[in-house]
Amino acid sequence: MASIRKISLGVLIGLLSISNVAVYAQKEKKAKSVVPATTTGLQNREYWCDLLYKIASPVIFNLANSTLKQNMPVEVPPGQKQDFFKKVTYLEAVGRTMAGVAPWLALPDDVTKEGKMRKELRTALLKGIANAVDPNNPDYLNFRTESQPIVDAAYMAQAFLRAPKALWEPLDSLTKKRIAQEFKALRTRTGAYNNWLLFAGINEAFLMTIGEQADPVRIEFARRKILEWYQGDGWYSDGPSLSIDYYNSYVIHPMLVDFFKVLTDKRRLNVEEYDKAVKRMVRYSEFSERIISPEGTYPPMGRSVTYRTAAFQALGQVALMEKLPEQIEPAQVRCALTAVMHRMYDQGQNFDRNGWLILGFCGSQPMIADGYTSTGSLYMATLGFLPLGLPADNKFWTDPATDWTSKKAWNGQPFKKDYHVDY
Repeated sequence: MASIRKISLGVLIGLLSISNVAVYAQKEKKAKSVVPATTTGLQNREYWCDLLYKIASPVIFNLANSTLKQNMPVEVPPGQKQDFFKKVTYLEAVGRTMAGVAPWLALPDDVTKEGKMRKELRTALLKGIANAVDPNNPDYLNFRTESQPIVDAAYMAQAFLRAPKALWEPLDSLTKKRIAQEFKALRTRTGAYNNWLLFAGINEAFLMTIGEQADPVRIEFARRKILEWYQGDGWYSDGPSLSIDYYNSYVIHPMLVDFFKVLTDKRRLNVEEYDKAVKRMVRYSEFSERIISPEGTYPPMGRSVTYRTAAFQALGQVALMEKLPEQIEPAQVRCALTAVMHRMYDQGQNFDRNGWLILGFCGSQPMIADGYTSTGSLYMATLGFLPLGLPADNKFWTDPATDWTSKKAWNGQPFKKDYHVDY
């Protein structure tokens, strides 16, 4: 039965990718691509930096100025009311943005344009984090009610784990104490029986790293269930049932690997289990790279497609860890992701007039937003930018432009055959 599941899943993903390519190939005959001609890796990096700065800065600068709740719009799906979302959407925006920018902000200061951008964002974010946990601040964020904060505290925790020297250590002692209190307050609630278990687990793991007493039950339950839900060939089900969507990238692989890294460092998990989680994420990243069409599109399938470039968090994290499979060159990942970003963001249709992300996949498409989605949710998109944590002199950025797998395949070039794996 397991082998049948592997085969059917692989066939489905392949058909989706082929269909996606065919549709856009027809469109390309009629419309000029928005993807520019070949550029250098450093030009690609400048584009990524400018785009991430554009996406993240409204959240970070408003939080630093105590004007996030005042200025951030709260767009909700048709038929939904804003009242509930205003309790949770601001922490969503902050936690998710932090997790996406953390590797980039962890790079050392320098005098380049990019270095100045990083320093500006990091300085503002540190001020904003203090505001977020200050009960007397207008932008004091809600960790205390509703279940949703379990999720977005977890992305904040992931940011601290990804960039401890940049985002945790510089905080003053009172802010650190307040953050710990807010995280411990999350224990009064539970969430869904699916990827949410990882959120509770990584929140506890983060507390462990800052010297607080962690809840071993939440940690062990998350570890056991996620491993039980592994389906094979790099895919986890999201809970007991398999879902064909991007949650393996939005949450499961990156957060499980970061979670297991803490447990391994704290001698709560053997290194072999961590290594297996990494190998599975590497395998999943092969699928992620292959579904990017020659034109820089990918299938808008499953839940939460409004998270946009977060669909490639796992691929980006594997690149950031410099663990790409041997047959995937760093430059081909850079070029593929750059093509996706140009396709999705260059027309400006994903932002309102003040620079906030809007509900949709590629434009204003509020009808496709899930019932749990609001403006803050959309900042998952920053998770697609993790390779910016690699310095500018890394081969990811310096190697010559290289075609990615689907571009090679559809242009008659040699490309690697794909087979399932058993780990």
